[in-house]
Amino acid sequence: MTASHRMGLPGEPAGEALIDRILRVDHAGEYGAVRIYEGQLAVLGKNSEAAKAVAHMAEQERAHLAAFEKLLPERRARPTVLQPFWHVAGFALGAATAMLGEKAAMACTVAVEEVIDEHYREQIAALPDDEGGLKETLEKFRREEVEHKNEALDRGAEQAPGYEPLAAAIKAGSRLAIWLSSRI
Repeated sequence: MTASHRMGLPGEPAGEALIDRILRVDHAGEYGAVRIYEGQLAVLGKNSEAAKAVAHMAEQERAHLAAFEKLLPERRARPTVLQPFWHVAGFALGAATAMLGEKAAMACTVAVEEVIDEHYREQIAALPDDEGGLKETLEKFRREEVEHKNEALDRGAEQAPGYEPLAAAIKAGSRLAIWLSSRI
């Protein structure tokens, strides 16, 4: 069954409402990711190898954000009204995890990117066949998010003190942010 013929759950958006929701939540997510990395860089500085990796990830997130900032008005979608909250919360999460050390900052990246990988996969599957351009954009961004996760794993994310509960809490927060931003 193709994506355009798939039966959705009752109350789930379709057509332009689906596109509106996808663009709103993805814009919010990329905005939040930029703020997380800005918070981490504020604590880590700019000279360590970890900071250089975070700066590279932040650049890619800024490119993702710019794409959604262009798509929102093109598709007449609105951003989430929660953006001021994500401005503060994203920076705070980034700064707090970096204060716990470089490995905790990397653990934050792994947790967030695992949720985002799953989220993008679900969106790509839900999009109708005639949204090939948007599917390609989401797939490109998904692959880059997976690269961030793998980079963070290579940098010792799983060695962060309290990795499992830290990652679980960040994943839960990320899923809540997705749910809220897609609707509000």
